[in-house]
Amino acid sequence: MHNTRRKDAIHEERGRRGLKLERLYRELYDLDRYLQAYGKLYRNDGAMTPGVTTETVDGTSVEKMRLIIQTLRDGSFGWMPTKRVYIPKQNGKTRPLGLPTWTDKLVQEVIRSLLEPYFENKFRDGSHGFRPNRGCHTALQTCKQKFRGANWFIEGDIKGCFDNIDHDVLLDILRESIDDERFVRLIKGMLEAGYMEEWQQHDTYSGTPQGGVISPLLANVYLHKLDELIEDVLIPRFTRGEKKKIAPEYASICGQMRKAKRKGDWHRWWELKKVQRTLPANNPIDPGFRRLGYVRYADDFLLSFIGPRSEAEDIKQQIGDFLKSTLRLEMSEEKTLITHARTGKARFLGYDISIMHENNQMSAGKNHVRRYYGRSINGGVTLSAPWEKIEAKCRDYMKGDRIRKRLDQAVNDDFSIVAWYGIVFRGVAEYYCMAHDRAKKLSKLKHVMQTSMLKTLAAKHQTTVSVMARKYRVQLSTADGEYTAYQVVVPREGKLPLIATFGGFPLSRQDKAISDAPTRNRNGRTEILERLLAQKCEHCGQEGDCQVHHIRKLATLLKQKKLTGWRKLMVIRKRKTLVLCQKCHSALHAGKLD
Repeated sequence: MHNTRRKDAIHEERGRRGLKLERLYRELYDLDRYLQAYGKLYRNDGAMTPGVTTETVDGTSVEKMRLIIQTLRDGSFGWMPTKRVYIPKQNGKTRPLGLPTWTDKLVQEVIRSLLEPYFENKFRDGSHGFRPNRGCHTALQTCKQKFRGANWFIEGDIKGCFDNIDHDVLLDILRESIDDERFVRLIKGMLEAGYMEEWQQHDTYSGTPQGGVISPLLANVYLHKLDELIEDVLIPRFTRGEKKKIAPEYASICGQMRKAKRKGDWHRWWELKKVQRTLPANNPIDPGFRRLGYVRYADDFLLSFIGPRSEAEDIKQQIGDFLKSTLRLEMSEEKTLITHARTGKARFLGYDISIMHENNQMSAGKNHVRRYYGRSINGGVTLSAPWEKIEAKCRDYMKGDRIRKRLDQAVNDDFSIVAWYGIVFRGVAEYYCMAHDRAKKLSKLKHVMQTSMLKTLAAKHQTTVSVMARKYRVQLSTADGEYTAYQVVVPREGKLPLIATFGGFPLSRQDKAISDAPTRNRNGRTEILERLLAQKCEHCGQEGDCQVHHIRKLATLLKQKKLTGWRKLMVIRKRKTLVLCQKCHSALHAGKLD
């Protein structure tokens, strides 16, 4: 693992210095890369989902990884077509999703681990999608920092971005950074592997396979050209002036206030002060001042512009022409909008973004000269949760205008019901943690979900909502105060009790803190890798080439009335994996291991 980290550090340095990656294909022969890839992917639910073959993560072994390396070494490795399924979207449409085979997932993860350290040092700060230690909240935090005082928002959306990525353009972009044609041909083979739909194979002439492990990285590499255009060409072109000039009307009022102060006419001074607070201090149409801000998350991007609308239209047109001529992509006209920042709202990552303006909101401040008392929020960026998003979530627990019980949850025990409602509500609340109106919007969702939960419990026990509320209502003390919550406690002999909670935390706005701390352990190997490399069967104790048996969930074993043999061993260890020799693994699948 230390050798792998050393190579990653070399890739990072080459990316920082703008040098090409060389002799990259031979690094695919490193067994440690495959072990790390397996350690990262085996937990995913999709690891147990087969593609066009029956192969899954079950049965992974070191010997199997060595066979993959051998096929890459002798050139016999071939990509399998992905299995295409369709995922429903909120608007009623469907999104195509590709399911690669397990071997293809493993190789894609190895390729991703080789390329990511290099490109992470080339990507721009404005890019936040599918990158380490970045996400929706970091993109929104950047909006708050860069978009202050904006006049216009340009909402950008690329029509079918992932499906329309041009293979030739993508490969040419990769060749600018990778001086290894054999490695580029390997990626080309993956792009052109095709897909299977209803057992009919189809060729792929564009796009990256959605559902592929490496697809998000390739999309960022492709759209990095857009980042370069905006940050290296458009932002310098549409940025000028250090500070806006004072507005003439504001300067005139200030002059009159000084005269009134010298004469001691305080009545006149206060009347002028009221007028002054209704006027902008700086000239909003100053031709000598322009600013352009930019944030991108995957194929959605948002620009803020300080200047006239005509120039905002010009920026939108230049981006559209670049996408069409250079990247061979098309902007969605229905989703690419120019919105006035103070009177309208731009939609980005499920938030509504606008510029605050309230002349009566005053606060004290201090600069390097003196203390002052001025308008405190004008020009600031406000993030809000859209009502339609909250209403759509509420409709999951309503029938018409009435809150309903969830019969799909009523079959579970009380602990599972409260835990499910609590997890769903906390997920929504945590995503909208940066919304200024978080408490107002989420209070309605909390009421709807809380009532639905109590109705579900009442229907299960054939009693009333008030009875269930009295049974499970508790007061929780937190650092922010006391809050009402609903808890189900399951005591366990010799262990800490299991606790399921709904609510019990504040809904006030808070900025999301993203930790940059590494999450890997000190030697880079997870427990499953240590067990696999021990090459010892955990059932019979035989040493030699071992395989890992995987199950989807431990809950499937816990539902059985009597646990014996390997099932009991997995439940005791609380692991969904079991390292077995080939004989024991074959006997397990044949139902003869016990």
